[in-house]
Amino acid sequence: MHTRYKDIEACKTKDGSLIRELIHPALHHNQLQSLAEAIVQPGQTTALHKHHKTEEIYFIRQGQGRMTLGQKQFSVQSGDSIVILPGTAHNIENDGEQDLHILCSCAPAYSHDDTELL
Repeated sequence: MHTRYKDIEACKTKDGSLIRELIHPALHHNQLQSLAEAIVQPGQTTALHKHHKTEEIYFIRQGQGRMTLGQKQFSVQSGDSIVILPGTAHNIENDGEQDLHILCSCAPAYSHDDTELL
């Protein structure tokens, strides 16, 4: 299966970020994972949330921000990677001046039903 970025419509997730599902079982017939790009605008903070089943990996593709991961807070910037284990409360704030672009890999694939706002 092949997709082009320009053909993928953006949508808002429960946490308030704007995402494009680059690869998702509901669209691409893969089975075990999803890959999305999230964009967080300057000054925006995603809602604190957790996933009950899903493990996530964030790759900061562009920009900078402040990550909350459980009880820890730390700065992130382009090139950083973050592992978010199931059940871990998390959110991210864009504290920079340009859009924050994050590649989000989820296994199992992202689902609104697996997202609990805190």
